[in-house]
Amino acid sequence: MTVASLLILLILFFVTSIVGVVTGSNSLITVPAMFQAGIDPRVAIATNMFGLTFMSVGGALPFVGRGVIDRKRLPATILLTIAGSIFGALLVLVVPTATLPLVVSISMLGVALFSALKRDAKTKEAVQESSAPRPAFEIAGYALTLALGIYGGFFSGGYITMLTAAYVWLFRMSFVEAVSTTKVINVFSSLVATLIFMSRGLVDYKLGVSLAVVMFVGAYIGGRVALRMNDKFLRRVFLLTVVLLACKILLYDLLWKGLVER
Repeated sequence: MTVASLLILLILFFVTSIVGVVTGSNSLITVPAMFQAGIDPRVAIATNMFGLTFMSVGGALPFVGRGVIDRKRLPATILLTIAGSIFGALLVLVVPTATLPLVVSISMLGVALFSALKRDAKTKEAVQESSAPRPAFEIAGYALTLALGIYGGFFSGGYITMLTAAYVWLFRMSFVEAVSTTKVINVFSSLVATLIFMSRGLVDYKLGVSLAVVMFVGAYIGGRVALRMNDKFLRRVFLLTVVLLACKILLYDLLWKGLVER
């Protein structure tokens, strides 16, 4: 890899880490960029996951002690995430990832539709007082935590985006609460997958350490900024990013590139 390619990757990872604290979906941008830099696909996914672990820590730190993390559900969601991530990371070793962009884009368009139709997110207090989730929604929330944990360990592109939307919908969290809670959960998802990739020798440590540093700093800055945003603004940023990323994957990565290659 040339010095210019490394610098481009570092800048890209730094910027996406700042924005990704709120929106998620970093891997939909960073992993393809690593492919373009000539990095082996499996090594790219593994090294990106290594950096995501540090990004998740940096993104979670500003929320700790601020009373915005759902501590009641956190132990169960972490355990389900760890179980799912182990399975997902093992899938990377045996399953081709060529069809992932289509699956992710369809999922994100569904998230975008839900976010557009959903009424404005309430504050944490209003949610607790007037719209406590029904038992069926609680069960569905935990089931999705496990299912998305598998995907998070497998690739992670759009994982936190979908998990955040699921928690707002099923657990009746505010966006600030969902963003902060999923950031903590993502620490465990990324760490478990990274340990498995490390055991198989897939992580490029020379590149990974550099990416980890810029992602940690970027996520910490992003987390501090997110705490200053209200739920309504966070929802708009979240929705806009989901729509743009989904359109980029569908229109450019799948349709346009497919036509050009033909």
